[in-house]
Formats: sequence, C-alpha cells, structure tokens
Amino acid sequence: MDSVVVLVILLLRPGLKWTAAAEDVSWTYTGLVGQSQWSEHFPECGGSSQSPVDVVTTQTKYDPGLPPLTPLGYSQHGNRPFTLYNNGHTAVIELPDWMSLDGLPWLFSAVQMHLHWGSGGPSYGGSEHTVDGQSAEAELHVVHYNSELYPNVSAAMTQRDGLAVLGILIVTGEETNPAFNNIINYLSRIRHANQRVFIPAFDVQTLLPKDLERYYRYNGSLTTPPCFQSVIWTLFHERVHISKAQLLKMETILYSSKADEADRMLLQDNYRATQPLNHRAVFTSFAADSGKELSSGEVTAIVIGVMCGCVGLAVIVRFIVKTIRFFTFLRHETAAVNSSTSSWDVLTNNRAAPMQRLQQSVRIIDLLPNAHTFTFLEAPINIDFPRRRKTNK
Repeated sequence: MDSVVVLVILLLRPGLKWTAAAEDVSWTYTGLVGQSQWSEHFPECGGSSQSPVDVVTTQTKYDPGLPPLTPLGYSQHGNRPFTLYNNGHTAVIELPDWMSLDGLPWLFSAVQMHLHWGSGGPSYGGSEHTVDGQSAEAELHVVHYNSELYPNVSAAMTQRDGLAVLGILIVTGEETNPAFNNIINYLSRIRHANQRVFIPAFDVQTLLPKDLERYYRYNGSLTTPPCFQSVIWTLFHERVHISKAQLLKMETILYSSKADEADRMLLQDNYRATQPLNHRAVFTSFAADSGKELSSGEVTAIVIGVMCGCVGLAVIVRFIVKTIRFFTFLRHETAAVNSSTSSWDVLTNNRAAPMQRLQQSVRIIDLLPNAHTFTFLEAPINIDFPRRRKTNK
C-alpha cells in the first residue's frame, strides 16, 4: 500500500495521530530519501517484520488448516466507475468496500489495488516478493482492512491484525491478458503524478490467479513508508500472465513527476528490495511437492526421460517374451524326447510291422487251391502261384 494513499486516507478519515515531519517527507525508491534512508524518516521501516520477503520454499511450513481464499463481491462492481490515479509511486485503483475476503480469521474489506514493476522488460524483475531468489516481471497488490474489528482503514493500519494484502506475481507470455487491459488501456490518461480518471468498473477477480487454494502466508508490513507492520500477507503460488507489450506499456507510460514539472521522470522500478525474515515463519497452504512449477528445461528432460524409459521398457518386454517362448519350446522338445526310452524305440513305434499293417487293411475272404484269390477289403486280387514241375527220379 503506497504511502501517498495512506496520506489521503488519513486526511479523509481522521483518527490516526501521525507526526507532521513524516507527512512532509517526500520519499523515493532511489535518491536522497531512497529505500536505504526510509528508516531515518519512518522508524517502522527499520522494524523486524518488514515486507517484501524472499520465500525460500524449502524453509516454508505446511499448514493444513489454511483454507482457500474466497473473494466476496469482486464481480459485483455495479454501475459505479472505478477511480484510477497516479500518485507518483504507482497506479492505484480505489475499490468499493462491499468487496471483501473470506478465508481469513476475520472479515477484511477491500480498499484499493496497485501495481509494482521494473524497467528492463521480461526477465529483468519488477516484483517485490521473490520465490527462491527469483523475481517476476511485476506484482499486483489488493489491499483490505479488518472491517470486523476496526471501523475504518485508518484505525486498522497500525494494528498487527489490521490489514490483509493479496500478492499476485505477474510474468510475461505470448498472449494478451484481457483483464489487465481494464487498467493498462487507461494509463495514458494518468501519465503524470496526481492525475486521476474514472474508468469502467470490471470484475476484479479476473485479475487473480485461478488457483486460490495454494498460497504462502506470513505476517509483514506495508512495502512503502510508513511501513506499518500490520499486514497479513497472502502470496499466491500460481502466477498470472500478461503479454510483453502490456508489460512494456506499464513500464514506460507513466511519470513520477507532475505535469507542470520541467524534468520528466519515468515511473519505473517502483519495488522495494526483499527484507530479512528475522525468524518469522512462512506458511504454505499446500504440501511442498504439490503443484510444483517446472521450467521448460525440466519439462524437456522429463519428456526425453519418459520416451527413453518407454523404449527401454519395450526392449525389456520383448526380450522377456522371446526368452519365455524359447524356454517353452525347449520344454516341449524335452518332453517329447523323454516320452520314449530311445530314439530307436521312437522309430520302431512310429512304423508298424508289415504283417500288422496287412492285417489292419486286408480282410481275407476266400482262398482257392488252383487260383488263389485274396480279397482285400472290397477289391479282389488274383494271385497265381507257379506249379512245381515233377521231376523223374
């Protein structure tokens, strides 16, 4: 939540005591009152529970009691337009208080949302939170206050349980994100600091990732002065994609300077460096091995490994099948050989004796002394035997 936004809220909603010296300080991300000097003018910026942080996934703690977050009224924008303005540090959209969150210990009503980005385009960073040291190209924050315990955001922002902010990491892809065009298409109307414009209301939930069940949760602070340590942070695991053209427009269209200032300064690199955890715990709503995002190299390696594994498995299966067939054939041959005592017995048994074959196929019907006739089955065969000649002794 931007400090200028805090100032506006404080002026409109009295009830918070704040020193005039802090109000008069004009801070920046770099320069004389840059990040390294914030704590000199805003003491809480040097506290032990500051944001953003680097989420080291191997050191997070899984909490199965963390429920999915449910946006309430995000799509019920009605006919009232949203207010979009340039506060010199970011582009802010004011949200109606009927938008709220369910899934937190208390009911939190929406206040506003804003963006953080870099200056180098894709792969150069721009998000405030990082995961395992890796930053995204941009980050969206949706700010809520504890409307169940406190009457307004001014009263809530100094309390440890007063604010809840959703953090959405934004990366670039090939396709345009229509939801973010509801903001980006109107940035040209607020190019200079303190400019504001009404824009058509839209479904804010379309800006969020589809998976609202997996997220990181920790206690932290506002990421800009006065850095109140009063934020329950929810950083979603799933990232949202916008096109490279959308990111380029976000990084190059706004100025941090006012319209009447001679020296125009592009509004870029409006993100704070990560802060030490200082023994704070970062909880996750999902197990460490679930929903892990893989790089393109890892996906390629997995695909190649699966293909090689399939080929190897096919070779092994074929070898096993051929081996089984070989031993089956060998067993049958061995059984055939063992069924007889010797190879000669096999030959003898396979060829019947001549008389036995004759007896099986010939039926003797009649035998004549002079013309010997045998009847084989139904066909008679005449056999004449030569007579022995008489010899004279």
